[in-house]
Amino acid sequence: MINKNADIQNTKANIDSSGTDWRTLSFSHPERKIRIGTSFSGIGAIEHSFHRLGLNAEIQFAGDIDENCKKAYFANYGISESQWHDDVHTFDATPYKGKVDLFVGGAPCQAFSLRGKHGGFEDTRGTLFREFARVVIECQPKIFIFENVKGMLSHDKGRTWKVIKETFEKDCGYDVYYQVLNAKDYGIPQSRDRIFCIGFKKETEFKYPAPIPLEKTAYNFLQTKFDKKYLLKEKGAFFVTRSVNTQKSYTQVNGNVALCQKRNQQFNWHGDFVFHPKLKSDSLTPKTDETLFAVSNYEEDYYANNAPERYAIRPCSDANIEMSVANAKDIDSRYGRFRKLTPRECLRLMGFDDTFKIVCSDTETYRQSGNSIVVNVLMALLKQIDITKYGE
Repeated sequence: MINKNADIQNTKANIDSSGTDWRTLSFSHPERKIRIGTSFSGIGAIEHSFHRLGLNAEIQFAGDIDENCKKAYFANYGISESQWHDDVHTFDATPYKGKVDLFVGGAPCQAFSLRGKHGGFEDTRGTLFREFARVVIECQPKIFIFENVKGMLSHDKGRTWKVIKETFEKDCGYDVYYQVLNAKDYGIPQSRDRIFCIGFKKETEFKYPAPIPLEKTAYNFLQTKFDKKYLLKEKGAFFVTRSVNTQKSYTQVNGNVALCQKRNQQFNWHGDFVFHPKLKSDSLTPKTDETLFAVSNYEEDYYANNAPERYAIRPCSDANIEMSVANAKDIDSRYGRFRKLTPRECLRLMGFDDTFKIVCSDTETYRQSGNSIVVNVLMALLKQIDITKYGE
């Protein structure tokens, strides 16, 4: 939905009103190679988008200050040390001028105040956005995609976004569009609003892809087996089921559409959780299993009355838990176990398929997932742009 803010009304931000399903669009030149560059690269959402679309992408450069992101990136994409920059402040993109078809990044949304009176590049000194804009100016990509949080539009009464837009248009010299898109409108059951600002080197008529019906729920992204370390103990179970947390959307249990993932998700028991009702064949009791609870002890009785029958779990002899489909007659819904999402499930809910190699700790992988861009939204944009027109 287009924001009704007056400033946005005066831009070329728009949604394709024809309702065309972006998944049905074809690339005009699927055989072409697309040269991509990224800064604030994280775990490579745009790179994974090309992988899922089956397109030929050649990485020109990438970079991130986080060493664990670098570890994950190098494990998943073809890149050399010479193509990587650890600090965007010292990265010189001028050698890549004319060699980048698509530049993508989501500079951290640090707030900044206007330093001058005219807006534009000079008013962004000291910010990471300035470094993103500088890379655009230096390497002159055919297209750039700048992703950020929705709140940037309203920051400082809209003046921050005005400066960003003027920088892209006047200082960088691009034809600029922007729109807030939600992941749940593009095939991923996660409520995640983000600004997607797209700049074209040449004047271009562009409309953002129309939303598509959400055909899957968060349950479709769960693993059938997981380590029992993800089951919550008493303190965690009480916290995530407190009505004060669910009402403020800090936590959600058995949600069909996941809450917006955050970089600190799961570590302070915020985010999405799953309740698994007890099987009658499970001989364990709350006295013999510290992860099994009588749901009547909690603020919410929803879990007792609306236990998702097909998501019962069967404790195994080893460290793994097996999730199985169960009939109502096989369930004792008075008891159950709560758990947090696994790192793999979080990645799936960001659009990363299981070919993505997890090489970092759970802590780092949760953080990387929460910081990433949703792959499906990028796929929709690449289809709508027909990125292959800009390849070689």
